[in-house]
Amino acid sequence: MGFGDLKSASGLKVLNDFLADRSYIEGYVPSQADVAVFEAISSPPSGDMCHALRWYNHIKSYQSEKSSLPGVKKALGQYGPAGVADDTKSPAPAASKDDDDDDFDLFGSDEEDEESERLKEERLAAYAAKKAKKPALIAKSSILLDVKPWDDETDMAKLEECVRSIQMDGLLWGQSKLVPVGYGIKKLQINCVVEDDKVGTDILEEKIVEFEEYVQSMDVAAFNKI
Repeated sequence: MGFGDLKSASGLKVLNDFLADRSYIEGYVPSQADVAVFEAISSPPSGDMCHALRWYNHIKSYQSEKSSLPGVKKALGQYGPAGVADDTKSPAPAASKDDDDDDFDLFGSDEEDEESERLKEERLAAYAAKKAKKPALIAKSSILLDVKPWDDETDMAKLEECVRSIQMDGLLWGQSKLVPVGYGIKKLQINCVVEDDKVGTDILEEKIVEFEEYVQSMDVAAFNKI
């Protein structure tokens, strides 16, 4: 088993295929197996190797605590798919018949199975606790609004004051400018940042056009996820 030379494109391709249906090199939580493989890679995988890149970025987030991850680090050639040569290590000696017997006894033991299951549950619980401590990611968007007046006699300073008077949880007003639209008329172009689950464009439009003395209409000029 092994990935081959992880500093080469062929080695990273083997790693990418290996991680297509796995989250980690071994087991269900980050371990020393992930640390060993991560340290053998000289630079992040390219974007076309999406599985390897996803795993690489995830394990990178554990670098400050890598020594505390469970497991015992083994030689690099002992990780990865079977049948792939590891150019950086000598081939492992063939297992003797006695070794085969020992392996059979080990995995056939109810006591060892119970211990393995207990360790797996402990690691899963530790990983779940770690994820629970991380703050939830708040989805935000940057929105550029075009607010149009009735005519060239509309007080644009007052119009902007009215727009900025709209205060909502999850809404932050940004920069603004007046943009000519023709015949001496200028529209107010103003940016805002919103939390997606609290503020939408529909409610913004509803509140802005309430200032009907100044506002003729409102359009969304640009909408970008942050």
